[in-house]
Amino acid sequence: MDRQERKAAVAAYRQRKPAFGVYAIICTATGEVWVGTSPTVDTHKNRIWFELGIGRHANGALQAAWRAHGASEFRYEELDRLRDDFPDLDRDDELKKRRALWQTRLRAASL
Repeated sequence: MDRQERKAAVAAYRQRKPAFGVYAIICTATGEVWVGTSPTVDTHKNRIWFELGIGRHANGALQAAWRAHGASEFRYEELDRLRDDFPDLDRDDELKKRRALWQTRLRAASL
């Protein structure tokens, strides 16, 4: 990638809109599911996998399952995403509602 392409890629990254949404982390070995929300649901997996990989994820049960089964037994799924024009004032409440709905549907723990 030359300098001009890199500059264009950085500019495009900075101008992208946030992707607020709900995601799930699923352990295929045990069937356990954890559900969380993120303002960057499309790229949040990278952060979680990094934290789990270095043993520093805040959720102890998820971290223990990761240690026991390894990265290959986990997958990340985007469950729900708010539309781009969703009102800022209602966003947090809506994400909480959707997370609770998905937790119930999947019988999942919260992140």
